[in-house]
Amino acid sequence: MNPQDLPRIAPAQKLEHGIWCIDTLQDRPQMACCYLLQRNGELAFIEAGTSHGVPRLLALLENLGLSRERVRYVIPTHVHLDHAGGVGTLMRELPNAQLVAHPRGARHLIDPSKLIAGAQAVYGEAELARMYGEIAPVPEARVIVAQDDLKLDLGGAALQFIDTPGHARHHFSVWDEVSQGFFTGDTFGLSYREFDTAAGPFLMPTSSPVQFEPDAWRKTLDRYLSFAPQLMYLTHYNAVCNVAPLAQWLRRGIGDYERIARELAGAPQRHERLLDAMYAYTYAELDAHGCKLPRETQRALLAMDMELNAQGLGIWLDQQAA
Repeated sequence: MNPQDLPRIAPAQKLEHGIWCIDTLQDRPQMACCYLLQRNGELAFIEAGTSHGVPRLLALLENLGLSRERVRYVIPTHVHLDHAGGVGTLMRELPNAQLVAHPRGARHLIDPSKLIAGAQAVYGEAELARMYGEIAPVPEARVIVAQDDLKLDLGGAALQFIDTPGHARHHFSVWDEVSQGFFTGDTFGLSYREFDTAAGPFLMPTSSPVQFEPDAWRKTLDRYLSFAPQLMYLTHYNAVCNVAPLAQWLRRGIGDYERIARELAGAPQRHERLLDAMYAYTYAELDAHGCKLPRETQRALLAMDMELNAQGLGIWLDQQAA
């Protein structure tokens, strides 16, 4: 399905603490979301999705009777295009907003030419446009570079930015003192609601290219837990609680990914072997979690992530050997 053919207004779920979860309908429903925060009349978007989804973010403001002028911040957790591809398009529509970006990522949002070139090399020009739409620059004067531990005020409440590598070096997470939760981007893994069971949410790491760093990720998990968070707001997908057990599960998964990769480091047709191993491992985890979805449904939901995870583990192996 072409994103341009989707409805202009995506489903939006009102959560607690003045937070809305907005399904940006990337690739499929409940795959990726952005969040709208309301704090005493001031607003912030966390994540921007792709430019195809920007009309849906603006439509939510309109439906809630909120003016675009009240948005103070647009905050992508990192510069991967499913999180930040739409920032330039969104910022054009929000006259008072500032873009908050990681120090390693800010320059790529000010001048996205390298992001575009890299994505075109992978997808081709036509497929890049289909998937992500326009990737527009943001004027440097409108960008706040969020150094580690920066705090910004939103309606009298603090948003705190902490450096959270492991999935990407240009990744931060946002601590919200009101909800006592983190907006985690991809660094608390992926948790698709279709895999929920009586045992709770299903969680898996994302080792997508090119900066999977297991040791750094484990330190990020330690730092998350030092805040005693009550909630983790994932981009893929929505909020999860019971944070400490999920962090332990994710830590185990990261270690298992390392083990799988090392076992296949010298294998012929390594990528294909890694991909098969990713599916086999994840199927076993889903079975243990009590997931009853048919295998073909599981495979369809996992296909993009398994391919990216296998690519990322291959790149990690090459980096270890260098």
